Amino acid sequence: MPNRTSSRIALLLACFHILIVASSNYLVQFPITVFGFKATWGAFTFPFIFLATDLTVRILGAKEGRRVIFYAMLPALVVSYIVTVCFRDGEWLGFDALLSFNLFVARIAIASFSAYVIGQMNDIFVFNKLRQHKQWWHAPLASAIFGNFMDTFTFFIIAFYKTSDAYLANNLLEIATVDYAFKILINSLLFLPLYKVILDELMNRMTKRNSPQS
Repeated sequence: MPNRTSSRIALLLACFHILIVASSNYLVQFPITVFGFKATWGAFTFPFIFLATDLTVRILGAKEGRRVIFYAMLPALVVSYIVTVCFRDGEWLGFDALLSFNLFVARIAIASFSAYVIGQMNDIFVFNKLRQHKQWWHAPLASAIFGNFMDTFTFFIIAFYKTSDAYLANNLLEIATVDYAFKILINSLLFLPLYKVILDELMNRMTKRNSPQS
């Protein structure tokens, strides 16, 4: 029963990862300016993945975290490409758009795939090393800092270096740096408290489920 429960949690988290990767790859096409700095909407959605992964590693261990990535990486690549090709600049182009190869979108999908695997594996490694620390927030904060750094710059360099989109190509480093800063800010102010709430709730449920019936 515990193995079945672990597999179910891993599968659900993998589906969550696919959803976040696909939506983030779509939203990264839309630039925004915050306090004069250039960024994209994707910076506000992608940090959810690190929240899910860190909770998985905390509760079930690094092995289950790697299983989530294994389940999600190929479907995330395919779904990202389909969604980004069919929805271009916020407009539904239909499935006929898939009949012609789109290099711009393909680079985004490949960059996302590469960054996702590198960032998440780094996140799991750092988190797993620190999760025994007495302070609960050390592991998720450190893993977010290192994981997001690897993920963000891997993605932007592969996806937008000398790309056909002049705005993204010319402002690559600024957008990547601001995206990274937003991700860390969002993780620190929003996801760390949320992580603690969800962790406590899940641990309480698991304790009650494993305790002998009176």
